[in-house]
Amino acid sequence: MCRGRTAGGRGGPVYQPHAIVIGDNLWTHLKALAPQRIRPARSVLLRQGDPATHVIVLESGSTLITLAGDCGERTLLAVRGAGELLGELAVLDSQPRTATVIAAETCRIRIIPAAAFLTFVEEHDLLAPLLRHAIARVRESEAVRLELATASVPLRLASALSRLVEAASTSTSNLAVRLTQTELSQMIGASRNAVVNALKPWREQDWVRTASGGGLLVRDIHSIQSHARTQA
Repeated sequence: MCRGRTAGGRGGPVYQPHAIVIGDNLWTHLKALAPQRIRPARSVLLRQGDPATHVIVLESGSTLITLAGDCGERTLLAVRGAGELLGELAVLDSQPRTATVIAAETCRIRIIPAAAFLTFVEEHDLLAPLLRHAIARVRESEAVRLELATASVPLRLASALSRLVEAASTSTSNLAVRLTQTELSQMIGASRNAVVNALKPWREQDWVRTASGGGLLVRDIHSIQSHARTQA
C-alpha cells in the first residue's frame, strides 16, 4: 500500500494517495475503465492549458508537476508517485489544465475519458473526498513555493531530489533522475551555475553520479539532505 506523502520530506503527512483515499476496491474498478499504457521517462503526460478531456491513473513510476511562467520558466510544484490520479481537478471543474505533468521515469498509466470518470465519481459519491484531497495538494504546493522563495539552493535541490526518491517506483538505494542540470535549475528557480556548485560536494562524496543515459544517479539522499541543511 502506498504511503502518505510529505511536503518536501518535512513534517507529518500532507495527504494520502488517491488509491488510499478511495479504497482498494474502487481503485481496482477505476483502473478497469481503461487499458494500461507505458510512457517513457521525460514524456509529457498532461500539458498546461490543454482542455480537460481525460484523467490519468498512475499505476507505477513517478511524475513531476510543473508550472510554466510567462517567460517560459518552469517551477516544480510537486512530485507524484504510484496510486495517484493526475488531472482530475480540471475534469471536475471543466477548466483547462493548470499545470504540466512530466514522467520522471518510465510510467504505467491508464487514461480515463472525462465522461467515464465523472460518471464513476457520481456513482460512488466521490466528489467530496476528491475535493478534500485536492485542497491538501494545494497546501503542499504552497509549502513548496515558500521553500523556493526562502531556502538556499542546496536545500531546494536536496528537497526536489528527496521528493523524486520518495515517489519513485524503485526500492533500491540508487535512483536515476532523468533531468539535466539546466532542467533542475529551472525546477527549483536557481541558475545552472548554482546547481552545479551545489552538486559538486555531493559528487565528490559519491552521493550522486552522472547516470548512464543522462541525468543524475542519486546514491545517498540522506547524506545529501544532511549536507544541504548545513548550507542553509
